[in-house]
Amino acid sequence: MAKSILTTTVGSYPVPAWLSTMPSEQALIDATRVVIDIQRQSGIDLPTDGELYRFDVNHPDTNGMIEFFIRPLSGLQKQVGRRDWQEFVAKQSMAFRSKPAGVIIDKLNEGELNLPVACQRATAIAGQNLKFTVTSPYMLARTLLDKHYDCFGSVLMEIARILAAQVADLDCACVQVDEANIPGNPTDGPLAAKAINIVLDAISGEKAVHFCFGNYGGQVIQKGSWLALVDFLNALRCDHLVLELAHRPAEDLQALSEINHQIKVGVGVIDVKVNHIETVDEVASRIEIAERQLGPNRIGWVHPDCGFWMLKRSIADRKIEALVKGRDLYLGE
Repeated sequence: MAKSILTTTVGSYPVPAWLSTMPSEQALIDATRVVIDIQRQSGIDLPTDGELYRFDVNHPDTNGMIEFFIRPLSGLQKQVGRRDWQEFVAKQSMAFRSKPAGVIIDKLNEGELNLPVACQRATAIAGQNLKFTVTSPYMLARTLLDKHYDCFGSVLMEIARILAAQVADLDCACVQVDEANIPGNPTDGPLAAKAINIVLDAISGEKAVHFCFGNYGGQVIQKGSWLALVDFLNALRCDHLVLELAHRPAEDLQALSEINHQIKVGVGVIDVKVNHIETVDEVASRIEIAERQLGPNRIGWVHPDCGFWMLKRSIADRKIEALVKGRDLYLGE
């Protein structure tokens, strides 16, 4: 019998130490198999590949949320000089990032970006019942210094067009668009929603969008609230949302009662900013509180607040187990 509330992970997983030590294509395949199997053995309904498809031997401790997508594009200058750096900082497009990921000097195109091949590595190992994650066009556009279009909206739509062409060829159960910048810039909501919808409309399977307020070293990056984002969230043409809530104040959950009932809500019940391992009772209680606030049949998914890449594997694994067991306890299974 299908469960009324499903479990998933948000995306990233701590890079296994042995992959960083002796990287190779075979080691990456083996690591991907391990990460997916850990989730499935714990009972996760919709696992990810841990975002190992972005693994970079030169930067093994990062999850490639920006650089993986930006570096392959054509029309970009990847070498960033002093003046470009200073100009980017002066624009204040990203308060927590002082260096642009690239400088736009010509029309943007996909270049060597190849998401279908990255997705195929995981599905060849574990089948199509996987979630594949893609960084939002809005977040990517905010990291670039534009010296060609002279219009942020044009840059944003170009990136959305590039990503849409890529995700149209992804053969997996679910594609999730990740956005960690708009929560701190709600006034850009209408423009960001337009771009994200271009990507969502190209996805053939389940369509998810993940939002959080940022996480680096256990720190919140963006200031804001879910209340300011309700209209933006309702404008998205997705099947479900994947929202940070375990590390958020209670009033944020109350605001989400205004979400369109046709969009299933994914509730973060595992806090990735702390090492504390949630008890099964804590997880079940968080689900109960959320369902009481949002109403019956609104919650489709429970998950961690964000990715696990900054935690130790032993902590991430036990949090995954608590997630599934807490969901089962709440459902009486």
